[in-house]
Amino acid sequence: MATGAAHGALTVEIVGGAAQQIPIAVVPFAQQGVIPGQQDTIANVIGADLRRSGLFRVLETRGVANQPSDISQVNYQDWAAIQAQALTIGNIETLPGNRLKVSFRLLDVYKQSQLVGMEYNITPSQLRLTAHKIADVIYQKLTGEQGVFATRIAYVSKSGGRYALQVADSDGYNPQTVVSSAEPIISPVWSPDGTKLAYVSFEKKKPIIYVQSLVSGQRTVLANFKGNNSAPAWSPDGKRLAIVLTHAANSQIYSINADGTGLQQLTRTTAIDTEPTWSPDGRYIYFTSDRGGSPQIYRMPSSGGEASRMTFEGSYVVSPRLSPDGKSLAYIRRDGGQFRVALQDLQTGQVQVLSDGPKDESPSFAPNGRMLLHATRVGGRGALAAVSADGRVKQRLSESGGDVREPAWGPIISQ
Repeated sequence: MATGAAHGALTVEIVGGAAQQIPIAVVPFAQQGVIPGQQDTIANVIGADLRRSGLFRVLETRGVANQPSDISQVNYQDWAAIQAQALTIGNIETLPGNRLKVSFRLLDVYKQSQLVGMEYNITPSQLRLTAHKIADVIYQKLTGEQGVFATRIAYVSKSGGRYALQVADSDGYNPQTVVSSAEPIISPVWSPDGTKLAYVSFEKKKPIIYVQSLVSGQRTVLANFKGNNSAPAWSPDGKRLAIVLTHAANSQIYSINADGTGLQQLTRTTAIDTEPTWSPDGRYIYFTSDRGGSPQIYRMPSSGGEASRMTFEGSYVVSPRLSPDGKSLAYIRRDGGQFRVALQDLQTGQVQVLSDGPKDESPSFAPNGRMLLHATRVGGRGALAAVSADGRVKQRLSESGGDVREPAWGPIISQ
């Protein structure tokens, strides 16, 4: 990734947990010729990931005398005694050419059998990412859902009068600055393949949409039409983006090819139409409009056409986001002066308020649909928070000294 200097890493505080948690023990990995402490790092990252999901109770292992690194060394009674249902063991060894081999096993304590085992041939700099990948394997094996610990998040941080578009690991570590500016940066959104970010920058004293490659660092202008250019949203196939322009009248929704050609107007109203987002199947675009008198969420075919109102609870509803399976619609709803994240079942219409407010904004689904990242206010500064789709697990992510907002959760990248 072509990047500049990073701001501080986000810190994660868990403020809730699921009703049922899987008790699991993660033994520090054994080392063979590895820098002391690295084996603790990989186990600590795995444990922190699982704990952060709210679905696991990570047990203390230091009280167990035997600390196995191989399946032949496991005494299952030791782990049953601390009520572990699952056990993770592993080791790290050096290979020629400054490489490492990381091996791990996930064991079922009750059945005294191996559930999964894998090996990774990596560089030392890939240890944290490998730990996230192992946590994803464990998560999927024990919950049946795809893990998202090895994904990345993007967000905007303001510090010392400068704005920075950051990309970090899902746990807030390894933050990298993609672009920095004295003028505001807003609305970052990931391409479906995770290699690019579209965003809006005011560096030319007006909002212009840029697309930045995270691989080459190359930046291109996607939309710089007369008036405002804002609210980019990628189509699921990555070939087009929905954007909002004011170059002909008030804010209206357009689509444009990813190379900046093929502009098409999708809405034609006297209202303000903004914040487009695509359904996962690419058939529809959901958006915010005040055409009914107050901001609500509407849906139209992705090629344009007649729009249907989707939200009816609340006098102020903005920032639509579709769950990865297309079954739920997240948005920000104002209730009694409090702005909160709400989730609507698109089949039943049932709505659940997930966050606590008072000034929550910019919801973004994890790629497995289990969590939503959003911006909030803590101590007068912008911060990031996450909440599970059932509302039970809540997290706060904060950056020391920074004002953080505009989060976007990146896709799962197959490697």
